[in-house]
Amino acid sequence: MDVAGKIVVVTGGGSGIGRALAKRFHAAGAAHVAVADLNFDAAAETARDVGGTAFHCNVADEANIRHVVRETEKIGPIELFCSNAGVISADPDFDNAASAPDAVWMQGWSVHVMAHVYAARALLPQMIARRSGWFLNTVSAAGLLSQMGSAVYSTTKHAAIGFAESLAIAHKDHGIGVSVLCPQGVQTAMTQGGFFAGADVDGILTADAVAEAALEGIREGRFLILPHAKVAEYTKVKAENHERWIGGMAKLRRRVAAMRPGHAG
Repeated sequence: MDVAGKIVVVTGGGSGIGRALAKRFHAAGAAHVAVADLNFDAAAETARDVGGTAFHCNVADEANIRHVVRETEKIGPIELFCSNAGVISADPDFDNAASAPDAVWMQGWSVHVMAHVYAARALLPQMIARRSGWFLNTVSAAGLLSQMGSAVYSTTKHAAIGFAESLAIAHKDHGIGVSVLCPQGVQTAMTQGGFFAGADVDGILTADAVAEAALEGIREGRFLILPHAKVAEYTKVKAENHERWIGGMAKLRRRVAAMRPGHAG
């Protein structure tokens, strides 16, 4: 897909990867970029940079996504919808993968899975009718591998890939494309504080580099977009010997646990 002359929507577009995507699509000649974010001021700043439209949007609320779609379609048909918004939180108890409360599980499910479903519901009828359109869903390498210390993030990102596969299979013959963007570490607020503070994240890229990889992947019509080449290697190792991969991850987890504050050794 060539974004030149197309109308694009980016959720989570106020910062990080979303902001980089909006700017890159604008630079590539998109006719209009609608920027949606829970932080309206951040969305407005990005929109000013790309000459687009800003929306306050809680992607966990289907009505919010439908509003963004409905208002943007007044400009013209949306050809590319980027479900990019995401959240992450650590397991309250690092030694208990089931320790996150229900509210945290539901938030992860709503933002990482249902938001993608809501976008598809809002756009599929129009895309099917004109036999064109593309969904770019920002997932994570965690959706292919795992996210140590956050069972919620890892599980819901796996589910996001499952829905994207269903979307791609069901609508390929309708002329609709689907891509999942699965970066590893990216230089954003998410990796520079809170959950990732002090972590040795393997292979940090800039948000701009990830956006460039996303644009290239869409142009080439790829389902799986991996800005970090190592992720393809890791995924292959996992597929070839799942038991060995789990053993290796458990070993890595022990090393991570040993570096945590208060570790007794």
